[in-house]
Amino acid sequence: MSDLLNTKSSNMKIAIIGTGNVGGALATKWAHAGHEIFLGVQDLNQFKGQDLLNNPNTRAMSVQEAVTAAECILLATPAPAAIDIAKSLGDTSGKIIIDAMNIIMKKGPAGFTTTADAILAHTSTRDIVKCFNTTGYNNMVNSMYGDTALDLFVAGDSTKGKDAAKQLAKDAGFANCYDIGGNDKFELMEQFAWFWINLAMFQGQGREIGFKLLKR
Repeated sequence: MSDLLNTKSSNMKIAIIGTGNVGGALATKWAHAGHEIFLGVQDLNQFKGQDLLNNPNTRAMSVQEAVTAAECILLATPAPAAIDIAKSLGDTSGKIIIDAMNIIMKKGPAGFTTTADAILAHTSTRDIVKCFNTTGYNNMVNSMYGDTALDLFVAGDSTKGKDAAKQLAKDAGFANCYDIGGNDKFELMEQFAWFWINLAMFQGQGREIGFKLLKR
């Protein structure tokens, strides 16, 4: 019975910064799971993903207002903007940041090998983890392959951040979210993302592929 109780999460207040494919898919899943979603946008009158406002429990506001209202922040913008986005968040003390970004074709924040390291250098919180970056947004829209749900992975030093990411992965429909280590594994997470991209795009497997950890 305790295991069943542990699968039920308490509602969280989540700021979504980046309302494109990844941010939009997760905002939708989390809103329908009962979480309160704050879309942090530059222009309230015109932004990508305005249809997300049709989801339950969802509002749009400025980036800093969304961060202030939230306890957890998802960053899902293009990687080159990581430093500017981190600086735009305002006071993140005591808040969790989940980094879902990847450096693509060496286009990323200047001076950093991962987006998470850039965020750490430009925000006040230490509760930063990397998750939701190792698969395509289509697998966030639908994580099921037949009767099997895909797995996700998380890295970071923050136990608080990892616990939140693991629960939010389940709330998005994934089976498990495996801990692969601390901040020193941020780069490995981005390499794992490239493994998926390579298979899907360059090796012709297509986007409808995903990862499942099997044990025996």
